Amino acid sequence: MINKRLLVKNLLAHNDENSFYDKKRFINIGEKEGKGKFLKHVCALANSNPKNNSFIVIGVEDEDNKIVGVDFFDDSKIQNLVNAYLDNPPLIAYENIPFPHLPEGKVVGLVTVSSNGKVCSLRKNIWKYYGGSVFFREGSISLPKAYDIELIDNNSETVATIEKHAKNNIELTLDGVIDFINNRHKDLESNYKVFKEQFVVCWAGNIKKVKEETYFSRVDIELINEQVKLFYSTLDEVTITYTNDSFTTTEYVQLGLGNKVKYYPLEEVTITFNDNGKYAIKSTLIFNPPQYNKEDLHHIYNTNNTLLSKIKKGIGLKGSELEDLKQLPATFLICYLNNFEEAKEKMDKARPLLKKMDRKIYNDLKASLRILRKVQYNN
Repeated sequence: MINKRLLVKNLLAHNDENSFYDKKRFINIGEKEGKGKFLKHVCALANSNPKNNSFIVIGVEDEDNKIVGVDFFDDSKIQNLVNAYLDNPPLIAYENIPFPHLPEGKVVGLVTVSSNGKVCSLRKNIWKYYGGSVFFREGSISLPKAYDIELIDNNSETVATIEKHAKNNIELTLDGVIDFINNRHKDLESNYKVFKEQFVVCWAGNIKKVKEETYFSRVDIELINEQVKLFYSTLDEVTITYTNDSFTTTEYVQLGLGNKVKYYPLEEVTITFNDNGKYAIKSTLIFNPPQYNKEDLHHIYNTNNTLLSKIKKGIGLKGSELEDLKQLPATFLICYLNNFEEAKEKMDKARPLLKKMDRKIYNDLKASLRILRKVQYNN
C-alpha cells in the first residue's frame, strides 16, 4: 500500500520534471485553455510510459519545488473528461494529499496516469490542439509527434523503485490517526473505522441530528494508510454510513431563492474494500435540482449581470445590492440548472472580480462551480 504523501516527496526529491513526472503550480480545467493543456500532458505521459504509472504533482512552485498547495478538488468524474477527448485514454486518478504545513482546505493534487499500452491521441479539437494529435514527453516538455510513433518502455524500473520507497507502515498509519484526531481536528467530533484489518478511514465534523438522521458539517474524511483526503468541505452537509466492507458518504447542497432554501442530495460515494489489499471508489450523482418560474429567474439573472457590470466599472453597490451579491453564486447556479446556459460563462468571469472584492462570496462561487462541474461531467 503506497503512502501518497511519501510518493509526492519522493517524486520531488528524485529529479526535476521528466518523462514520467510533471509538476504544476495549478491547473484550470474549467476553461478551454487549461483543459487543453491538461489533456496534452495526460496524453504525453501515457504515451511515454506504456508500462508504468506516471504522475502530475499540483501545488508546487516550479523554481524551488516549494509545496504551496491548491484547493481541495473532489471531481470524481475527471475520467469522463479524459474519455471524452482522448482515443485510447489512460486510467486517471486525481487524489488530494494533505501536508501538515498547508492551511486548512489546501492540499497537494496528485494525478496518476496509467496507460492502456496503446497510442493515446486527441479525439477532437480543443483550444489550439487539433484532433488526431499525438504527444510524447521529451525531457520535461510535452511535444507533438507526427511520425515514428512507437511506445517505448524507459521508466518502469525507476518508477517501481520510487513507489517501493513510498510504501506505508504501521508507524505512519498510527501517527496519521493520532494527528488527525488529536491535533488537526481536536475541536470536532472525530472517529475512525478499520476495514479488512488493513484500511483506516478517519472522519471529523460538526454533528447535527434531524429526526433519526445524523448530518456532518465542516467535514474532513481521510484514508490514513495512503494519506489521501477523500472529502473536505466547510459548507455542505454529509451523511456517513459504513459496513464491514464499505464506507459511504452522501453529500447535500443547500439551494433556494430568498428564504426558501433546502438541502438537496448531490452525490453518493462508496468505497468498497477488498481482502486483497485493494479498494474501489464508486460515485453516483443523485442530484435532482429545483426548478423555478422562468420569469422570476430572468429577473434574478439580469440583476446578477447588473451587479457584475457595476463591480467591473468600479461603481459602489448599495445595501440591497450587497445582499443580492451574497446570493449571486447560488442564484447563478440555479439559473444554469434551469437551462440558462450562459450562466456558466458569467460565473467564470465573476471569479477574478469577486476574489478582489469579497473572499466569502468568492469561496461560495467556487463551491457553486464545483457542483456545476460535477453535473457537467456526469452528463
